[in-house]
Amino acid sequence: MSSITLLLLLLLSSSLHSISATFTVAVAGNLAFADQPLDLDSFPFEYHGGPLLSGNVTINLIWYGNFNPSQKSIVLDFITSISSSSSSSSSSKSIISPHPSVSTWWNAINRFYKLAKKSKSSRLTLSLGSQILDPKYSLGKSLTDRHILSLASRGRQKYAINVVLTAADVTVNGFCFNKCGSHGVLAGAPIKGNRYKFAYIWVGNSATQCPGQCAWPFHRPVYGPQNPPLLPPNKDVGMDGVIINLATLLAGTATNPFGNGFYQGSKEAPLEAATACTGIFGKGAFPGYPGEVLVDRTTGASYNANGGNGRKYLLPALFNPITSTCSPLV
Repeated sequence: MSSITLLLLLLLSSSLHSISATFTVAVAGNLAFADQPLDLDSFPFEYHGGPLLSGNVTINLIWYGNFNPSQKSIVLDFITSISSSSSSSSSSKSIISPHPSVSTWWNAINRFYKLAKKSKSSRLTLSLGSQILDPKYSLGKSLTDRHILSLASRGRQKYAINVVLTAADVTVNGFCFNKCGSHGVLAGAPIKGNRYKFAYIWVGNSATQCPGQCAWPFHRPVYGPQNPPLLPPNKDVGMDGVIINLATLLAGTATNPFGNGFYQGSKEAPLEAATACTGIFGKGAFPGYPGEVLVDRTTGASYNANGGNGRKYLLPALFNPITSTCSPLV
């Protein structure tokens, strides 16, 4: 086992609930190397035979706490950019973004579906669904894992990914200490006598609590090389960090929704499509350096993907199951 793989495995943790399986995005600080194979001899990145997320699925957003309109639009434009890349409708073609794009990044997920075709996992088509607002903190400002599951259950529960976003002044059990977000599955309430499982994601805004852990490289890390942070493309360290973690968790949700899809390592602490490439955003990445990314000539902000409405984002590299390397967009 390489020391890099071991460090990543030590960073990742998961918690099991009686009604859900949860997989986490670890705090930042230790990275894999871009363009280099992982230690696939000791811990092969494998397909474990289970279904991938497939079909027409809506992404429903549960906003917990205070988010201003600008912060919401950062997330909404990102989801819309992914939705358009998943759809073949004529309306989606009108919002195609310049290369490199969010669409290009998300379409790399199709490599996993091609390799899993024997499991009859059809292509995943995502669309933006409903939004639920809870600006008055109905469950308080200190949440447990159970609170997150309760919030996730407020969204649509059939053919859905319910995304819980917690505001910067909300603490969540384990947030900043061993996780920046998590994804899992829950059993929904019966619908016409049938029960459905739905996927959920939770991501916290780390702006005032731990930006060095959950919003790197837009903030100096708590440990390791103290290189100057990159300027966030949407001028919001916390929310640009949310996008990195949300993108990471969406990739894991699609390719390992039930814990028996694509991952490396143990089922209890899996390295998934994006977490296998933690900290890699461009070519030449190494610990403390995110890699060669693009820089906006006007603002000086760093990014590697163009989105809808002129947005720019910094998105994590995805593991390429064909070449067994981490493949950043740029």
